[in-house]
Amino acid sequence: MTEAVLLVGGKGTRLQPLTINTPKPMVPAAGVPFLAHQLARAKAAGVDHVVLATSYLAEVFEPYFGDGSAHGLRLTYVHEEEPLGTGGAIRHAARALDAGASDPVLVFNGDILTGLDIRALLLRHERAQADVTLHLTRVADPRAFGLVPTDADGRVLAFTEKPRHPHEIVTDQINAGAYVFRREVIDAIPAGRPVSVERETFPGLLAAEALLHGVVDSSYWLDLGRPASFVQASADLVRGIVHSPAVPGEPGEYLVLPGARVDAGARLGGGTVVGAGAHIAAGAEVEGSVVLDGARVEAGARVRASMVGAGARVGPRTVLDGAVIGDRSEIGADNELCEGARVWCGTAIPDAAIRFSAV
Repeated sequence: MTEAVLLVGGKGTRLQPLTINTPKPMVPAAGVPFLAHQLARAKAAGVDHVVLATSYLAEVFEPYFGDGSAHGLRLTYVHEEEPLGTGGAIRHAARALDAGASDPVLVFNGDILTGLDIRALLLRHERAQADVTLHLTRVADPRAFGLVPTDADGRVLAFTEKPRHPHEIVTDQINAGAYVFRREVIDAIPAGRPVSVERETFPGLLAAEALLHGVVDSSYWLDLGRPASFVQASADLVRGIVHSPAVPGEPGEYLVLPGARVDAGARLGGGTVVGAGAHIAAGAEVEGSVVLDGARVEAGARVRASMVGAGARVGPRTVLDGAVIGDRSEIGADNELCEGARVWCGTAIPDAAIRFSAV
C-alpha cells in the first residue's frame, strides 16, 4: 500500500475573494475542484490511501469527495481545530496512516500544480535510503521560496527560507512542496503545537545528520498562491500543457461544461473554462479565463486571464484583464478592470465607473 498526506488546511488569504466561502483546494480549476487533480494524479501514481489534513472550511471536503471510492482511493479526513503549520499538520494527520516505521509516506502541499513523476520520486527515495526525500525545482527568481542547495549526490546541505539579502541566494533550487518521509521521521515531529517543516523539522534533521535527499525535477511546476497563477493553472490543464486525469474533456483551447450556453459569435480560447449554467453572449471574447457556474459575460465584453465568480455578471463592452470578480458581483457596462483588480463578492459597479482600478 502507498499512502499520502495532502495538506489542504490553508486559508488561501492571497486568493481572496475566491476563498472567502471556498477553501483554496476546492476552487475550480479546469472544471473541477483543484483538489480533484491532485487526487487523480496520486491515484495514477499508485497511491491507495490519502489522508486529507483539513482546517479552514473543513466541512466542505467530505460531502464532495466522500470516502474516495468514486475516485479509486480511500480517503480519510483529519481536522485541525487550530492551524498547526506544515510539520504540525503532517504529524497530526499521521494518526490516520497505516504505514510502518520504515515505510515511505508521500506528503503534498495542497496548492501546487506539477507534472512530477511521483513513482520516480518514490524510487529515488528508496534508492537513496533517505529519511526524507524532497522534490526540488529551479526558478529564475528564488527570493520568494525556500532555497535548498544539494551536493553532487543530491544530499541536502542547508535550508534558507525566503532569503532577504542577495548573499543568501546560494542556489536557484527551491522546495517544490512534495516529499517522501520515512514514517518514523513523521512520528518524531512534536505533536500538539505548530511546527514548520521548513524552519524547524528539516534544519533539525540536518543538524542530527539525517539523510535528506533532494530530487531536482524540471517538469511543469506552479505555485497557485495568487489568483493569476490559479487562472494560469486552469488554462494549462485545459490545454494539456500539464496532464490531469480529472479534466472532464479532451485537451483544447476551451472547455464548456454541460448546461453552459455560448452564443454564436462569441469567441473562446487560451484554455478558457465556461461553467455549468454560465452564459457567454454573442460578440464577447474570453481568453485564458475561468467563468464559474451561472456567471454571465455580456455582448462585446472582453475577458482575459481573469476569473469570473459564480453567478456574477460582466456587463456589455466591459474589459477584464487579469481581474478577479467575486461571486454574485455585478459589473456594469463599459468598465475596465486590469491586472490585480479584485471585486469582492456581491459588489455592484455601475456603468462606466472604473478604469484600470483595483476594487
